[in-house]
Amino acid sequence: MSQGNRKIEFNIIKNAPTDGHKGFGIGSLNLENITPLLIDPEKNEVWIEPQAMHARSKTERGVKYLKDRSELPEEGTKLYWVIWVAIDRKPEGPYYAGVTACELLINRSIRRGYKSMPEHVNHLDRAMKGKIIVEQMDEKSRKLLGEFLRGHDEQIWERSSEELKQSLM
Repeated sequence: MSQGNRKIEFNIIKNAPTDGHKGFGIGSLNLENITPLLIDPEKNEVWIEPQAMHARSKTERGVKYLKDRSELPEEGTKLYWVIWVAIDRKPEGPYYAGVTACELLINRSIRRGYKSMPEHVNHLDRAMKGKIIVEQMDEKSRKLLGEFLRGHDEQIWERSSEELKQSLM
């Protein structure tokens, strides 16, 4: 679970910038409490990847996405998971409120990949709404994610729902 020497923290909800007025920005999404993660199950690695929010992670750069996953050859294609983690706050402190997973397929040799943009957008939205959607992940990837979230901050993990804990064990 390496990220080099730097430790990047999860975003914790801040005060909404539009509190108290009804001007510009009302109705726009506040993504301050969303943190994207990437999982490489082949290398047993999980890391916080802020650039994944805009599909600009190092893993995704230089890849043209195909509209049909069947156009991507199995040979040389690698599975990654993009994880959307929403942090919310209880009186006791922050907790993992929503966690959703989306498949990302990359074939470096041909610089092609596949991801469903509607799925990524919908899962981001569902994470923001406190949903847990990880059942489509393989067991190994779910365990890697659970270990990462637990290890990142035990207190945040302990305040999280039993549904999340059970889904990632």
